[in-house]
Amino acid sequence: MATPAAVFANVSSEPAGPHLLPPPTTATRTVSGLLGLTAAAGGLIGLAVTNPGPAAFEEFAAEKLTELASEELCRNEGLPLLARLLIQNCPELVRSQRKVLGRLARENSRRYNFGLLSIYGTRLGGEKVLPNWSIPRYDAVTLGVAGHFVLLSAGESAPGSPMP
Repeated sequence: MATPAAVFANVSSEPAGPHLLPPPTTATRTVSGLLGLTAAAGGLIGLAVTNPGPAAFEEFAAEKLTELASEELCRNEGLPLLARLLIQNCPELVRSQRKVLGRLARENSRRYNFGLLSIYGTRLGGEKVLPNWSIPRYDAVTLGVAGHFVLLSAGESAPGSPMP
């Protein structure tokens, strides 16, 4: 049996083989830190440059509203009977209003610009169209970041509720 002194006598402070790297120097750590900071700054600048503005939001909203309005009005019998009798091709009628829907969303939205990203609060509807029929009021919150939009929440809202 080996004595503790004999066990520790075989331990060397030299690297055991060529696969071990020397400890990093101060210069290496400084360069690594600067590269990390540069990458982070580049990422932040990239987010700021690609923060989508109101025109891009209008395009996004036009697409989403066209889809939602077609589903709500044309497929779910959202229109009164008289309107359904008069409108021959409901989905086509809604698609023809795509630009108007986008502009309406842009005009009824509040943008919170945080530089790197934007949050859009939108409220649409609530107007009385026919004597016994009014458009439901909808609120939506949308995140704009890195050139894309993500719908965070959407749904009917109660009259008098604060705008998102």
